[in-house]
Amino acid sequence: MYGVCGCCGALRPRYKRLVDNIFPEDPEDGLVKANMEKLTFYALSAPEKLDRIGAYLSERLSRDVARHRYGYVCIAMEALDQLLMACHCQSINLFVESFLKMVRKLLEADKPSLQILGTNSFVKFANIEEDTPSYHRSYDFFVSRFSEMCRSNFEDPDIRTKIRMAGIKGLQGVVRKTVNDELQANIWDPQHMDKIVPSLLFNLQQGEGTDSRSPSPLQSSEKEKESPAELTERCFRELLGRAAYGNIKNAVKPVLMHLDNHSLWEGKSFAVRCFKIIMYSIQSQHSHLVIQQLLGHLDANSKNSAIVRAGIVEVLSEAAVIAASGSVGPTVLEVFNTLLRQLRLSIDYELTGSYDSCLTTGSKIIKEHEERQFQEAIIKTIGSFANTLPVYQRSEVMLFIIGKIPVPGIHPTLSSANSGFEGSRMIQVMLLKSLLQVTSGFQTTNMLTALPSSFLDPLLSVTLMEDAEIRLLVLEILVSLIDRHDNRPKFSSISIISDISFLKLKVEKCSRQDNLFMKKHSQQLYRHIFLSCKEENSSHPHFEILYTLLALISMELANEEVVVDLIRLALALQDLAIANEESLPIYNRCAIHALSAAYLNLISQLTAVPAFCQHIHEVIETRKKEAPYMLPEDVFIEKPRVPKSLDRLEGSMLFLQSKISEVLGGSGYNADRLTTPYIPQFTDEDRLSKRKSIGETISLQVEVESRNSPEKEEKTPAEEITFETLKKAIIDSVGMEEQERERRRQVVEKFQKAPFEEIAAHCGERATLLQKKLNQIFEITIRPPPSPSGTITAGYGQTQSRSVPVYEMKFPDLCVY
Repeated sequence: MYGVCGCCGALRPRYKRLVDNIFPEDPEDGLVKANMEKLTFYALSAPEKLDRIGAYLSERLSRDVARHRYGYVCIAMEALDQLLMACHCQSINLFVESFLKMVRKLLEADKPSLQILGTNSFVKFANIEEDTPSYHRSYDFFVSRFSEMCRSNFEDPDIRTKIRMAGIKGLQGVVRKTVNDELQANIWDPQHMDKIVPSLLFNLQQGEGTDSRSPSPLQSSEKEKESPAELTERCFRELLGRAAYGNIKNAVKPVLMHLDNHSLWEGKSFAVRCFKIIMYSIQSQHSHLVIQQLLGHLDANSKNSAIVRAGIVEVLSEAAVIAASGSVGPTVLEVFNTLLRQLRLSIDYELTGSYDSCLTTGSKIIKEHEERQFQEAIIKTIGSFANTLPVYQRSEVMLFIIGKIPVPGIHPTLSSANSGFEGSRMIQVMLLKSLLQVTSGFQTTNMLTALPSSFLDPLLSVTLMEDAEIRLLVLEILVSLIDRHDNRPKFSSISIISDISFLKLKVEKCSRQDNLFMKKHSQQLYRHIFLSCKEENSSHPHFEILYTLLALISMELANEEVVVDLIRLALALQDLAIANEESLPIYNRCAIHALSAAYLNLISQLTAVPAFCQHIHEVIETRKKEAPYMLPEDVFIEKPRVPKSLDRLEGSMLFLQSKISEVLGGSGYNADRLTTPYIPQFTDEDRLSKRKSIGETISLQVEVESRNSPEKEEKTPAEEITFETLKKAIIDSVGMEEQERERRRQVVEKFQKAPFEEIAAHCGERATLLQKKLNQIFEITIRPPPSPSGTITAGYGQTQSRSVPVYEMKFPDLCVY
């Protein structure tokens, strides 16, 4: 019986005998290398047998796993690995099927060592570049199994770490094997990404204490011992680095879901780290896709807690800085529109106290300080985005934001009906803070194009509002826009500077574009500076920023004409404090005197006219002795030292316009202009002032018009403006609009339906009438020079020139050529 079996064994196929011979009697001896070489040679010589070799090895391995003969299992896998590395023929596809079947068998085993063995074999296989593609190979099981291994909870921590690292390496192998082969399973499908990405983030989170790596993936050697978190980061970077344009969304969405599900936005640090890895790993031209997904996620969480929204905004801020090297994307204004919309919603939430429009039983109550933190985070993010933009795009963003600021009479209120006036004010403040972030660091060579009237007019209109905080923000924005040589820190406080050379100011000659800008907008700037000083609620910060603004205009935008106007403005401020027509507090009057003194001291040294400097110095010295409360050192301190009244001011304490005009006129400045006191022009913008009601403004306009009437002897008293008068005017205007609309409709209808002859006759009639009127006008107005034909005598002995056509005139013979 045994002889028969031995005889049959000799008749077994050669590939089976060669496979059997690689297994030793004792598995601890390892693979029989000589016989393995024979098997490899046979497989290369007869590639058609390769699939049968694989099937037989798979059969033996399954049997050994079932019998717990793990030594032989390791030998079978080593043999498979060597055959894979040696054979690259077209028949390898069938062999691979057997190989993957054996790897799957090992991964399904409960023993961790077998799982790690199967993973290592799969990783080796993943690094092999196959010559021919496979149409029917599936990796779904491997994605699921490796993802499970990444989250292993094995009791022994060392073994648990090894299993997790094996799972990470397995996922890396699946990605490498499938990502570049269009015929393989699409690894970017959501069904796969929803397993791979959360598994990687789970391990990345375990090592959150370690710092994020450098922007480019580190190429560490295989011998170097890595932690699961380090290996995960390397694998995650590799995955993202292979993502094409259409796959970015599928790769980023699971990250957002993972951070949502595990409440990781609140901590911020891990979310920021994840997106830093993403932004540094993807191709730079795809950066804007990540930004857009974050914006969409922010909109989707608009009714979530402020801490969550603040975390998303913080990530946006960090991502924007990294995206600067690539592209923020084509929809720049959409980015700012989303952020400003979230800002408006946050203000509504803060004022109403609920995420719903009306408070109900199930409404979620919010915390004001959290909303304030969220608003500050949005403002910071707006600044981060703006810093990534070129000058022309930043100008567009500035225009976009200024168009969102609610200004009475110009822009509608953006807040909801529940928030009311306070909502409008908060939106104004927050949008101006956002605008300040955008303008910080803004530098342009052409102020005229960077600050058009469409931006400057509404911005300056806001300075007429009564709110002190809003006015201060507008002045900060103006200073930020004008300061192009970083001179602002040198004027952070108001003081009498004895020698400005120590400041090392950067002053350049005013360019042609700057001259044009000042020619167009200078009077507007002066007027708003003057009116800002007149406000009763102006405080120390307001006067400091006004001094900085005057100083920067003098250095950045000043020519001789501008210098003269600025001196006139400073003297007008002195007159304002002396006359006190606005009934300003004593502190404000002293502050205006101090502001005027500090600025004239600066401008005198900038002009470098000795006599001018001497006059300013003499007045300042007199004030130090007799009226220190008119200098910055006694006014702009924590406890200002101001008197009870300013009634007794001697001429030696004041800057004299006649003296300044004399000394500057002798140095080539326009003396006539210097002697003319500065008076701000009255414009329609005064209607924005909160101190005047609508009725007062209208009455004032009626009075001004009556004063300007040439017929003073027939002047009628100003019409009294009442509610009934306004109502009647509105009704009349509505009726006139209706009549005009009806008239236009009839004209259009006539031209659409009337016959051509009627339309032609009508037009000809109008043309004839027009020509007749023109002829009458020409006969009245045109008087030709005296003609040789002489004159005719009119009634009452008067002579009148007769209009004779040139061709009918009779000239003397000597005048004819």
